[in-house]
Amino acid sequence: MAQILIIDDDLAIQKLLSKSLMRSQYQVIVASNGNEGLEKALQYCPALIICDWLMPGLDGLEVCRQIKATPKLSTTFFILLTAQGSLNDRIMGLDAGADDFLCKPIEINELQARVRAGLRLHQLSHDLQQQKQLLEDELTEAANYVCSILPEPITTPNLSIDFRFIPSLQLGGDSLDFFWLDEEHLVIYLLDVSGHGLRAALPSLSVINLIRYQGLNQVDYYQPIQVLTALNKTFQMNQRNDKYLTIWYGVYHQTSGYLTYASAGHPPAILLSYSSQGKVCKQHLRTTGLPIGMFAESRYEQSVCQIPSGSSLYLFSDGIYEIQQKDGQIWGLENFLQFLNNFHTYSLPSLDQLIKAIQYFHQNTHFQDDFSIIQINFFKD
Repeated sequence: MAQILIIDDDLAIQKLLSKSLMRSQYQVIVASNGNEGLEKALQYCPALIICDWLMPGLDGLEVCRQIKATPKLSTTFFILLTAQGSLNDRIMGLDAGADDFLCKPIEINELQARVRAGLRLHQLSHDLQQQKQLLEDELTEAANYVCSILPEPITTPNLSIDFRFIPSLQLGGDSLDFFWLDEEHLVIYLLDVSGHGLRAALPSLSVINLIRYQGLNQVDYYQPIQVLTALNKTFQMNQRNDKYLTIWYGVYHQTSGYLTYASAGHPPAILLSYSSQGKVCKQHLRTTGLPIGMFAESRYEQSVCQIPSGSSLYLFSDGIYEIQQKDGQIWGLENFLQFLNNFHTYSLPSLDQLIKAIQYFHQNTHFQDDFSIIQINFFKD
């Protein structure tokens, strides 16, 4: 049985509306002023409210504004009862959040029709809200699962690896991993599948499993170019799959200090080292290559660099710098790289320090895209 709240200071109107609505088997709650109406709305969470516009104290417009600003009453259908019929009055009511109007003198058949229509819309809004909540719960569960399969930080006498993965509200396609192929060779990679939601997260998880458990056929995982080529064959876009992914993949040989790497449409890894004068030196580690899945004939390259002792390597997704600042402008890659450079000028930052500083530039509480970063510190000999 639907609950309907009547808010009106006129006792005769209260009785007329109550009698008519109870005859239709609705459960009716009555309040005699705006403050009492707000209290009962919060107490009962009615499906529909009929509220007089002109009342002493809190009028119907203000009651409507407060009702619509209350999350648990967001689906409550609100009818303003008024003798004011001008266009400007209706615009004021709609701007306050009113869903419908009922003019005095009240015509009972019209009242019943508007109530039936309002309850249908309330039920539809309620169902949509429940579906939205279910979807958000599923995305949260998926994000928790992604987090659960990420690796543990690594610390050895030669290096340390730490990372942060902060899923967006929509959950994107970021994933990352690092593990030892043998006692000397360390695999590090970070990838980003296009789009958001489960359709982006699932391919990302598939890539992690294929690389971590070496499930790609006839692939030498010590050779980044072979890994990217095999992934491109496996994850081709087609009419049923419109997803592509970017990735940076590297293999570090800790005895020699050489890093072999390749990338496919991904932001460069950034190597920060120090000159003999203590100046920060920045090196972009990126090779040519289109994102994985775009074209079957794509070719990839790999490169090699030696990692200086005392340096730091950063891998990240574009969600870390494609953030809207408080002035409305996108922060951008160059600003982020300068930010990293400045941080290393004074000290070796922790990831928590970096993220706290990045959040200062961001205007929203939550990131619009997944936020992923790996920090590898190579200790001095």
